[in-house]
Amino acid sequence: MSSYDDLLTRRSVRSFVPGKKISSEDMKKLLRAAMYAPSARNCQPWEFIVVDNDDVIREISGVHPYASFLKDAGQAVVVCGNLEEQYDKDYWTVDCAAAAENLLLACHSLGLGACWCGIYPNQERIEAFTRLFDLPAHIKPLALVVIGYPRLEARQPSDRFNETKVHYNKY
Repeated sequence: MSSYDDLLTRRSVRSFVPGKKISSEDMKKLLRAAMYAPSARNCQPWEFIVVDNDDVIREISGVHPYASFLKDAGQAVVVCGNLEEQYDKDYWTVDCAAAAENLLLACHSLGLGACWCGIYPNQERIEAFTRLFDLPAHIKPLALVVIGYPRLEARQPSDRFNETKVHYNKY
């Protein structure tokens, strides 16, 4: 499959084969892809927390209302921003979002399923993840990316292209 096809066929996966873990080699590939994302002035303000411990997974399910399927996937990556390494105020959010998207696309290209579960800007989730992972004040959680082997074959996506959303040279 081409990179372009990967872009058009990637979907959020919420149903996983329980107990089937991703190899450490594949996890390293995923994180490498995330770190190849563009960032403002190439500051690369991202930090990643790989989660594969069952106790931590249970705790996450208790603080994130939309991550109950993490228990079956068995692995996730918390994408965080380092405020001391960002180019300027709040640039970490877009830089880390680009890294999270690269991570999602890399999962799809390796035949894995993944789902972005938002943390930022929900203050309650930010505080819960900060406590859970004992994050220092300059590290902010952006997203939880749940990763695993998809239980079902993904449905073929409908065409999302919408010409009315495209404007040329002015709105």
